[in-house]
Amino acid sequence: MTEEFIADSLEKLALVGLLIAIALGVAAYSTWAERKVAAFLQDRLGPNRAGVFGLLQPLADGLKLFSKEEIVPKDSNKFLFILGPALAMIVACMTGAVIPWSTPFEFGDRLVVPQIADVNIGFLYILGVLSLGVYGIMIGAWASNNKYSLMGGLRAASQIISYELPMGIALITVLMITGSLKLSDIVNYQQDQYWMVILQPLGFLIFLICSFAETNRTPFDLPEAENELIGGYHSEYSSMKMGFFLFAEYVNMFISSAIIATLYFGGYDIPFVNDNQLVDAVGNNWAAVIHFAVLFAKTSFFIFFYMWVRWTIPRFRYDQLMNLGWKKLLPLALVNMLITGLIILLLNN
Repeated sequence: MTEEFIADSLEKLALVGLLIAIALGVAAYSTWAERKVAAFLQDRLGPNRAGVFGLLQPLADGLKLFSKEEIVPKDSNKFLFILGPALAMIVACMTGAVIPWSTPFEFGDRLVVPQIADVNIGFLYILGVLSLGVYGIMIGAWASNNKYSLMGGLRAASQIISYELPMGIALITVLMITGSLKLSDIVNYQQDQYWMVILQPLGFLIFLICSFAETNRTPFDLPEAENELIGGYHSEYSSMKMGFFLFAEYVNMFISSAIIATLYFGGYDIPFVNDNQLVDAVGNNWAAVIHFAVLFAKTSFFIFFYMWVRWTIPRFRYDQLMNLGWKKLLPLALVNMLITGLIILLLNN
């Protein structure tokens, strides 16, 4: 192994560790932020006992989950019962590997690109990993040997399949416009031209709705509908196994928000600012910090939007959820793709 290979491997490992740390930190404090947003919308205070403004509440919740008794149902498949939440958490953290988080920065004599994998099939990777996330839910639901858990797992599987189709077709229009599947190329295109939300408003709306369904967020939280299924797929889980399922949902929400910001809102692009002039003015490192802060601000807005919707819109019935996916979003996505293709053909001719 050459020194260059070892240095590249250490760089990628450091980026992986940093991404996981940020994702877990954001997930932990998203639980605090969600309760604060809910309290604000309902004219309450929210958590305010553990630390200033309740900022230590996520640590208290984590300590509570770690200290709770581990209960494994007698008739469950014990290996799969443990594998389910672990798989859900691993897959949630994998999704962010292809997101370009900012412009390159200098570390010693190296120029580090803050993107773990700039692969040619960027958003195909995202769709593939998102589709794997449901396996953790299904495995945990089936292994629990509980009819309510199994029903939640079946709901999750059918929901993911139903909403992956319009989401994928909405993404095809992004490929048609930019000519690339690489997320870095999509960000560069938006820097040079227009943000994709301007060019594809309907595609963005379809993708946004489908992202709610893919992350099992209200009003699409049918797999864990408490008033129907007691808690759905994690009914039999306790302690940190349940914590992993809950954390995976918040990690998915964070990564999904970052993907929306990257695909449709220019990623780390700053409106009306020339990035090359910014780098010349403040240097690579400060430019990278500013760009990361911009992307994080966009991501935070969409996290807030997820929470706002949760505490504003009631849960769909299951038949309404299926009708929306198959009879509304799928035809709209197909029409949007055909119109986009026609416009590109006319402009090229």
